[in-house]
Amino acid sequence: MKSLKQSLDVHADLAVRGVRVPTPVRRPAGAGPSDDGHVVVDGRNAAFPLNPASPYDVRDGRVWLGEVNTGLSLEVVRRPKFYDLSTADGVPYEQIARLHGRDVLATTVVQTCIRYAEDQRCRFCTIEESLRSGATVAAKTPAQLAEVAAAAVRLDGIKQMVMTTGTTAGPDRGARNLVRCVREVLAAVPGLPIQVQIEPPGDLAVIDALKIAGAESIGIHVESLDDDVRLRWMPGKGAVPIAEYEAAWDRAVEVFGRNQVSTYLLIGLGEDPDELVLGAAKLIARGVYPFVVPFRPMAGTLARADGATAPSPTLVREISARVATLLQAAGMLGTDQKAGCAACGACGVLQAAGG
Repeated sequence: MKSLKQSLDVHADLAVRGVRVPTPVRRPAGAGPSDDGHVVVDGRNAAFPLNPASPYDVRDGRVWLGEVNTGLSLEVVRRPKFYDLSTADGVPYEQIARLHGRDVLATTVVQTCIRYAEDQRCRFCTIEESLRSGATVAAKTPAQLAEVAAAAVRLDGIKQMVMTTGTTAGPDRGARNLVRCVREVLAAVPGLPIQVQIEPPGDLAVIDALKIAGAESIGIHVESLDDDVRLRWMPGKGAVPIAEYEAAWDRAVEVFGRNQVSTYLLIGLGEDPDELVLGAAKLIARGVYPFVVPFRPMAGTLARADGATAPSPTLVREISARVATLLQAAGMLGTDQKAGCAACGACGVLQAAGG
């Protein structure tokens, strides 16, 4: 039986077209980027859409395209033991933080966003749909996060944690609350690498405070560097000037260090591919890791309602390969980040491309 060579083509195809395999660990809603199942492919975390119409399935731990063995191994991430526990006041741990990949604990500390009105909402985001479905709670306390993190490390070998937040009305846009959360989690689990994810705060000193509290890395996610794309896809967030992001990235690199700062760039929002890669190159020159990820419209998003579709696997492969080459030349790899989305790598194919 013929076996296809392991390639970036297959990874990109899987990232867009998904796979037919039951996965107990999945992410059906939230801030993005897809309704996915969590698996391990050739030893790397991966998050693929669960698509019953996908041409890919899994047999005997291998990914098959019809009757052709792609050569990729695939292991389903098992349901973690900490999901069986609840807090003393009866909140399931799974509603406070969730497993991403095989070893990442992730939480949205505040599950509401001031930008969630339809005329302001990011069109790829369903952050409040998770709340409406009962899958989570509106606000997680530092004590709850510390309790869950300790259990996840003890029972399931969690190696890093990601804390994000919906944007709040305060001038810090929610960042100061993460300072308290990081501090309390590390008091319970000393040494656990934590990434925080924020919008540019009004006072850049908050970035220093997050580092002092113990965060190891930071994501300040712009999603696109094209102002027309930003206003079309993120009318609320897109109104924040790029200059504010640049100031926040520069301060974060100064505080956290080169390649410990990252930002999502979404493939498939209509941005010119050459401009996207050029923007990624400029981010790399700043010391910021551009985590390029395919946009895949989730159920409940405005984009899905409008009929938006995912980018082609070819576009995902080409952009990811070009950005990975730039990252290699700069000596900036996702695996060198101490915590966070780029360190995990599951939502994109940059690590498969060598970035």
